[in-house]
Amino acid sequence: MKLPSLAAAALLAVLLPAVAAAEPLPWRGISLSSAEWGEKLPFPGVYGKDFVYPTVASTAYYQAKGMNLMRIAFRWERLQPVLNGEFDAAELARLREFVDGATARGLHVLLDPHNYAAYKEVHVGKPEVPIAAFADFWRRLSLQFKDNPKVQFGLVNEPRNMPTETWGQAAQAAIDAIRKTGATNLVTVPGNGYTGAWSWFESSWYGTPNAEVMGKVRDPLDHMVFEVHQYFDKDGSGTNAECVSPEIGVERLKRFTAWLKANKRRAILGELGGGANAVCEQAVAGALKHLRANADVWDGWLWWAGGPTWGDYFLSLEPASDGKDKPQMRWLEPFLSPTAVRRP
Repeated sequence: MKLPSLAAAALLAVLLPAVAAAEPLPWRGISLSSAEWGEKLPFPGVYGKDFVYPTVASTAYYQAKGMNLMRIAFRWERLQPVLNGEFDAAELARLREFVDGATARGLHVLLDPHNYAAYKEVHVGKPEVPIAAFADFWRRLSLQFKDNPKVQFGLVNEPRNMPTETWGQAAQAAIDAIRKTGATNLVTVPGNGYTGAWSWFESSWYGTPNAEVMGKVRDPLDHMVFEVHQYFDKDGSGTNAECVSPEIGVERLKRFTAWLKANKRRAILGELGGGANAVCEQAVAGALKHLRANADVWDGWLWWAGGPTWGDYFLSLEPASDGKDKPQMRWLEPFLSPTAVRRP
């Protein structure tokens, strides 16, 4: 092939629109759910029957697609059967097997005590579960994983049914306890009221808005991000396969994005999802395009959900028994690897 002259090459550069790679956000991944199951059964349940951890081998599918972050859910009570007490050796070994194995593959792992800021259904801040006990839990967990830089610390899943001020104090106490161990790992901090991006300013159903309280939470290392969740069905719960509109993804994120910019903070969308239909496809794509367009404040996203025991759950990304991808995986692929986009 004959190469153009320098003059011709310069002319082509002027006449043809430039093409650039739209880089994916730093963190792209999935929430793996199953080890937190069985909480309504006689607790702690039977391992292998009532709950099970995902296998390290199962992460290969997601890693091959371009995902680099696995959020692993588990139960605080199983890991620490007595408040302020030692961790259960068997449960810690299960968690460590997954974490060590996944990170050895080059993945990052976000620890997710899937407890809604409660211990045996009593919320943090009550006399039975003081904030100091929550801080003790994170002190112990940090000591276990602080030497692995691929491990991230998600304080808890979706705090609820408590004053926002109480949750803010608990989050700060946990961060302080983590840093006192010498851990430098990234910490993700949810808000109150299920940590919805669209309800960050809500004042009618969970008390003082997150927008007024959570900005006061600080990390002495400045190595924390807020973790919000967002679904696109009518009530934002992620329990309905139908999404409100093609535009709802952007509509439910944009005000929180503006808050991040105004407060010079960063965030990760720790859960998103939608049913396998055209409206949800557009809503999810719109949301992910919004995150990518605002990469100055958004660090990534995680799909809800994966894991070995979901069956035909409409949000599960686990491949079918014949190895075929779920429809939603096709939606995500443009956001998992660089894609060619034309500069204006």
